[in-house]
Amino acid sequence: MTSHAYLSQLFALDGRVALVTGGSSGIGRGIAGALARAGASVVIVARREAELAATVDELVAGGCRAAWVSGDLSTREGVRAAAEAAAGIYGEPDILVNSAGINLRPPMGEVGEEVWDATMAVNLEAPFLLGERFGPGMAERGFGRIIHVTSQQAHRAFVQSGAYGVSKGGLESLARSQAEAWSAYGVTCNTLVPGFVLTPLNARLQKDPETVAALAARTMVGRNGLADDFAGAAVFLASGASAYVTGHALFVDGGLSVH
Repeated sequence: MTSHAYLSQLFALDGRVALVTGGSSGIGRGIAGALARAGASVVIVARREAELAATVDELVAGGCRAAWVSGDLSTREGVRAAAEAAAGIYGEPDILVNSAGINLRPPMGEVGEEVWDATMAVNLEAPFLLGERFGPGMAERGFGRIIHVTSQQAHRAFVQSGAYGVSKGGLESLARSQAEAWSAYGVTCNTLVPGFVLTPLNARLQKDPETVAALAARTMVGRNGLADDFAGAAVFLASGASAYVTGHALFVDGGLSVH
């Protein structure tokens, strides 16, 4: 067997269907592109149509199979509508990536009910609802991959975690519960844990060059993360190569969490 054939057997996603929320920007966009280039038919779900169209057009121009659905993941009705629309394009997904998130982070003492509810709806309830919609079908077919993008705040208090940190901690626990429920049926569930990544979600912190430099200095590689840094980890967790990896939090953070 050639090295190319061996690597394809391990990691190729040909014939797989992936649904990626938040796939039109930041880490989600990097993951959507990686899965599509690895052979999956990718449906991206997010809010802004212009960003969705630009992302999909780029992938299609590169020979990938990709489509988009504009959806509101802040309500149960919106999540369900987006899920059905996405499944209607290429069929039921084999891979679900929950990368969509909102970053409302007032200090904990200033978190009101509106911020709390909005954060939990997008960052935690939407992944739960999508898992309930697609996880059982994956189990019936004997293959599935659920990947959640969480945060350092899921594991430690960090730059005023507030409700955001709580939602990501809940998402880590959701991953373990989903892994417990479906891993015996060929459905693995894991999380990717970023460090500080230069994406639109972190635009507020990026306005302070000293903070950006200090965060880079806390890593072991000497820089902050980029969306493309998640490509390899995402393909691994989405592929057959990760069949014995489940309930796991994979840190992609340049060593930031080790300090």
